[in-house]
Amino acid sequence: MEPDTDLIRLQKYIADCGVTSRRRAEIMISEGRVSVNGNIINEQGVKINPQADQVKVDGKIVSLKAESSRKTLLLHKPVGYVSTMEDPQNRPLVKDLYADLKERFYPVGRLDINTSGLLLCTNDGELAYQLMHPRFKFEKEYLITVAGYFGINDLTALKRGVELEDGPAQPLRAWIKQSHSRQSELSMVIGEGRNRQVRRMMAALGFSVISLQRTRLAFLTLAGVKKGSWRWLQKPELDNLRRLAEKGQDDKDGI
Repeated sequence: MEPDTDLIRLQKYIADCGVTSRRRAEIMISEGRVSVNGNIINEQGVKINPQADQVKVDGKIVSLKAESSRKTLLLHKPVGYVSTMEDPQNRPLVKDLYADLKERFYPVGRLDINTSGLLLCTNDGELAYQLMHPRFKFEKEYLITVAGYFGINDLTALKRGVELEDGPAQPLRAWIKQSHSRQSELSMVIGEGRNRQVRRMMAALGFSVISLQRTRLAFLTLAGVKKGSWRWLQKPELDNLRRLAEKGQDDKDGI
């Protein structure tokens, strides 16, 4: 029997191979799309030995990527693109914006179709897991334009926090950029990544969002990246993201 130190959870191995994110790998396992040494696996928690076991996803052998082949791109997503790899409504996909790349790069998290801004896409499953899992803390900054006058009292209420259907939500920081009777502009920094969280927080205060843009993720910004374009993250940036993940972890990763 191989020592425990050689074993790795199946969903983590699939993510490390660059097939998909760890969360998506768990779904694929549940769907019976993964086999180990010819045996279909459809339950979570199975561990494998990467050196000895053969893993297939949808009938194709997957293997670990060399560190040099793990890449991440920073995309300036325009409005009108869906942050999924497939869409039953045949709407434009973010992957269409980097369709010239031969490798499969999947979005890290989502920006809804009406939200623009900074979106990371990667073939590095472990990095994707760290960026999306709530135990790892990464600041996300948004530029928000709302209909109507957003004043100091509204800002105070926002900073106190609002109640959403999935629990209370409070920004890390928020400030008004400009306020007018017809529309106002503010910036907000959050540490969470709940579905449509910023829009729901504004709605809870009685404001309709006209436009929403993610301008920053951790230390990464859209500087030099035009709308619809992208750039590669450099090794120092990737190393810094991993350091921030380790520093901001709520508790030790038991996986």
